[in-house]
Amino acid sequence: MAQQRIRTTVVGSYPFPGWLEFACQNLDKFGASDIEEMIEDAVVAAIHDQTVAGLDTITDGEQTRLDFNLSFYGYITGIRANETETRKFGPPAHDQRGKHNIIDKLAAPKGLGVIKEYLRLKKLAPKGPVLKASVPGPYTLSGRLLPNETYKDRYDITEALLPIVSKELEGLVAAGCKEITVDEPSMSCYAYKEDTKRFVDIFNRTVAPIIGKCRLSTHMCFGNFKGRPVGYRSIRPMIPDFLDLKVNEIHIEMANREFSEIELLKIFAEKMDVAVGIIDVKNYYIETPEDVAARIKRCLQYVTAEKLSVAPDCGLSQTARWAARQKLVNLVKGTQMVNQQL
Repeated sequence: MAQQRIRTTVVGSYPFPGWLEFACQNLDKFGASDIEEMIEDAVVAAIHDQTVAGLDTITDGEQTRLDFNLSFYGYITGIRANETETRKFGPPAHDQRGKHNIIDKLAAPKGLGVIKEYLRLKKLAPKGPVLKASVPGPYTLSGRLLPNETYKDRYDITEALLPIVSKELEGLVAAGCKEITVDEPSMSCYAYKEDTKRFVDIFNRTVAPIIGKCRLSTHMCFGNFKGRPVGYRSIRPMIPDFLDLKVNEIHIEMANREFSEIELLKIFAEKMDVAVGIIDVKNYYIETPEDVAARIKRCLQYVTAEKLSVAPDCGLSQTARWAARQKLVNLVKGTQMVNQQL
């Protein structure tokens, strides 16, 4: 699925409007219709910011989710929140994210909610941009669930979640979704110490039902909860096994790592398209269009234009909206500068 020019895209999440943050803390004051109206208004705001920036590909900003994956546990039965496992004080970081005990067989009888998100996006978005849905993969989803006698370890939990995620992906394709990202940041975070061949097998079995039915990508990063990384920040341990991922495109975090290991992009580009994170979502320095253009030109030394997309490093949900908006505007302007020169 080669492109004729460098494409601008996003990973998935976008900041909540301030009023939505406030409303979420006071949901008991709203009725069901109020809440649905509020959700649509938030998605419209996310669509507006992305389309005004001029992105080629947009999402719904994941405005109905807590973080990019925590709200999915509300759809999974057989679990119960475990507050005792969470650190509540001190600098906010990944060890303050909630975990759950498994108390019964894991299931999601009503799905994971992504199909409804996509249909809402399809209804509200203007014609022009490609519409993308993002779904967390089963290994990443397993990270907030605690093993028990039935599910002995994280891999047992992952295997139980795998068909749930696969079914959601099939439903997205059936609903007409043409571009899907499967988020598996946990795989990139732990590639340095886990069996990467096992990771690839898990991923490929998860996406098997939709291969060839949409533009399929995966997002690999090193964590962004509260603007903090969590994993060992190197893509070298992913090679060579991750080259066997059954995807059209892989998204790789670069800007926050000062473009360390940029030369390795060439190896990925030999097997798939590459979306490079050239906007740092953890930094409040607003990249100028000239910054963006210079970064793209560095990437072009290793990835040809027809195989290259550019994006923020990660989802923008942990970045203030005023900064996220301007970063996207400049991402598009800088990309246009390069595309005009190609």
